Amino acid sequence: MINDPAEPNSPEPNSPEPNRPEPDANPSRSNVLGAADEGFVRRVAQLIRDAHHVVVLTGAGLSTESGIRDFRGPDGVWTKDPDAEKYSDIRYYAADPEIRKKAWRHRYDGTFTSAQPNTGHRALSRLATAGHLATLITQNIDGLHQAAGYPAANIVEIHGTVQRFTCLSCGNGGPIQRVIDRLDSGEDDPPCLRCGGILKSATISFGQSLNAEDLERSHRAAQRCDLFLALGTSLTVYPVAALPEIAVRSGAKLVVANGERTAYDSAADEVSHARLGPLLSAIASAVLGDADGVSHGREELSVRPGS
Repeated sequence: MINDPAEPNSPEPNSPEPNRPEPDANPSRSNVLGAADEGFVRRVAQLIRDAHHVVVLTGAGLSTESGIRDFRGPDGVWTKDPDAEKYSDIRYYAADPEIRKKAWRHRYDGTFTSAQPNTGHRALSRLATAGHLATLITQNIDGLHQAAGYPAANIVEIHGTVQRFTCLSCGNGGPIQRVIDRLDSGEDDPPCLRCGGILKSATISFGQSLNAEDLERSHRAAQRCDLFLALGTSLTVYPVAALPEIAVRSGAKLVVANGERTAYDSAADEVSHARLGPLLSAIASAVLGDADGVSHGREELSVRPGS
C-alpha cells in the first residue's frame, strides 16, 4: 500500500503466504551462484569498499525469501487475487467494515508476525554494523531489517510498518500487539479506545500521502551518496522509484539486484537477477574478508564451476 494521492505507490509491503516456508526457502529460484554472479559479487564488493557513503533501497523481493509474498510478481498477492488490492486502498478501507475485517484477518493471521529475517537481511546488517552502509530506505513494512540488527536510526520505512497501529481520526497509536490481542479475543474490527475511530496498521495505503519527513530524508540520502544499491525492488512505484535517478544524477554509481528486470537496468553500473539471500551473503563476506565472497555459507548455495 504505498502511495501518494497523485501517484499510486507500491502497496503495503509484503503479505504472508498461507503456508509460510522457512526463511530462504524459495523453490522457484535457483540456489546456484554461477560464474557471472561471482563476478558481480566481486565487483560490487569492491564498489562498497571504495565508496564513502552507501545508500540502500530495498523492496518486497528481499523478503520473499522469508516467506512473505510480493505484490506484483508472478506469484504476487495482487497477481493471484486482484481483490486483495482493496485492503491497501484507504478509500475502501475507511468506507467498508467488511474490507477492514478481511484486512485484519489477512495481515495478522499468525504467519506474518512469525516471519524471520533471511540471509539477505542479515548480510546487510553485517555490512551496516561494520560501517559500510549508511541509510537504508525500505519499501517493506515487515520490520525484518530491524529484526536482523540493522541500526534502527539508519532505517527509513518509507511505506510505514505493520509493527504499529494508528487511529485515522485522532492519531492515537502504539505497538500492533495491542490490536492483535483484541483480534485474538474476538473483535474483528477493533475501534480506537480513545475516540472510537477506525484503526489501521501504521502503513501508507493507496490514497494516503507518504510521510514528508521520510521522503525528504530519502531524497537527501540519495543526493549525497556515492553508491546506491537497489535490492529486490521493481522500481515502478513513485516517488520512491525516482531515488536511483536522483543518486545517479548526483554522481553516484548504481547497483540493481532484483528477480525481474527493471527500467533502471540499462542505467546501472552492475545488475544481477540472482537470488538475493545468497548473493548478498557472498557480497558481505567479500567486503568483510571473512570468506572469498562466494564460498560463504556453502550450505545455503552451491557454486557451479565454469557456469
